[in-house]
Amino acid sequence: MAETLQLDEFSYSVWETLAKHEEIGLNELAAALKSDQSRVLVSIQEAANQKFATICEESFDELIPSSEAVSLVNEGLPERKALTLLLESNGELGTGDFAKAANQSGIAVNDVFRWGTARGWIERDKQGVRITDSGRKAGEGEKDVDEVAILEAAGQPTSLENAPEAARIKQLLGKRNELAKIKSRNRRTVSLTAEGRKLLESGKISVKKERNLLSAEDIRSGAWKEITLRPYDVTLSAETVRPAKVHPLRKIIEQTRRAYLEMGFTEVVSPMVESSFWNFDALFQPQDHPARDMQDTFYMANPATTDLPDDAELVDRVRHAHEDGGDTGSEGWGYRWSPERAKQVVLRTHTTASTIRALARHPEPPLKTFCVGWVCRNETMSYKHLPVFHQVDGIVIDKNASLATLLGTLETFYMKMGFQQVKFKPAFYPYTEPSVDVVVYLESRGKWIEMGGSGIFRPEVTEPLGCKHPVMAWGLGMERLAMIRYGLSDIRELYQGRIEALEEMALHQ
Repeated sequence: MAETLQLDEFSYSVWETLAKHEEIGLNELAAALKSDQSRVLVSIQEAANQKFATICEESFDELIPSSEAVSLVNEGLPERKALTLLLESNGELGTGDFAKAANQSGIAVNDVFRWGTARGWIERDKQGVRITDSGRKAGEGEKDVDEVAILEAAGQPTSLENAPEAARIKQLLGKRNELAKIKSRNRRTVSLTAEGRKLLESGKISVKKERNLLSAEDIRSGAWKEITLRPYDVTLSAETVRPAKVHPLRKIIEQTRRAYLEMGFTEVVSPMVESSFWNFDALFQPQDHPARDMQDTFYMANPATTDLPDDAELVDRVRHAHEDGGDTGSEGWGYRWSPERAKQVVLRTHTTASTIRALARHPEPPLKTFCVGWVCRNETMSYKHLPVFHQVDGIVIDKNASLATLLGTLETFYMKMGFQQVKFKPAFYPYTEPSVDVVVYLESRGKWIEMGGSGIFRPEVTEPLGCKHPVMAWGLGMERLAMIRYGLSDIRELYQGRIEALEEMALHQ
């Protein structure tokens, strides 16, 4: 036996607690010491290495009933309900007759065949399905071993270590997740050896006081002489510090807003619940356009309609633009415009509804305005589509505005957003002419990426609103820009809120 042994204060408390028990579970020991199991185990392992303690590990199975298990047993499992059908038919039915009767009673036939035969209650062959002697006893209300185990557990995990017929319980419940799960568990028990107890009683164990740092009182009193400072391993990895961050999508939106404000734009807002007049009709979108169908647009049920603008002359000019072009020089769409369709209430499909309202309020130049906000499309959710997302729209009214002015404005904006190469390609949009798509070069992917659409509003859009000057307009999806910036392949990642993914995103990007 060792002559003396030095322990730290915590390890000594482990020895003292062990000495009070012949044997104790590791869980109970950690709880008694109000400590972490791993810390307790380290101290015991050190003692065991010197033959002062023993660690015994045992495996056992635990029955964990589901939350609905007791009610399912009390209501009657499918195989038990099937016994009633068979008893009412003198204990036997043809397979087809049994299946028909079971379906009419809402009994799962496959479960009956699987578990009824496993219990030995039912026999099945070419002639049909019949009840066995043990099935008749069960049909009289006798509970089987697994049902008894579930009722006794009543929602609490129960060890099967000493349970009678544990093997049969595992056979019947091992694959019935609707009733219970069988989990393999490990139990560790620890104790002091005779040599360890003798050493503790001899008083030959010295206690080493360890501290992370010294206090002023330790120094004044001289206690520091008996204190050992714990060593620091400077080679260990430090805990990663995660700085507080703005959500990546919100960060993109704020950068976008800042870019426009720096360019001299004014921000406008409008309701997310919008009238079809401002969402569609004022943009010269025909009332029979596919985008206005319910499979593409969310229509409100309450209220289903709203009033048209108070300016009756404006509404009449929009009507004429649709029907015959009015004073715009266009032939219009050539149909009878319906005020009722224009009154329908929708969840706005683009933030252009905001900028078009701004244009109607301020039809004379100069005007530079933008809107960032939620929009809704009746889209099937996928890796690149969401039914609700963010969009930014901008317009500029200027007497000398042209396609060249539009391209220069957009290039400036995208440069501010961090893209060094910007180009444009011809496109078609219903309410702009000419129209172009904006394409930026993404160095991280080594390819050109389409960002959004733009163009000069057609006269059928601007003139009914009282504007006689060129109006540049464009729109961009915020989520698309965020996905490109942060290298995401699935738009849903922006809304899942996984803290691990957010922590890994760069603070500046």
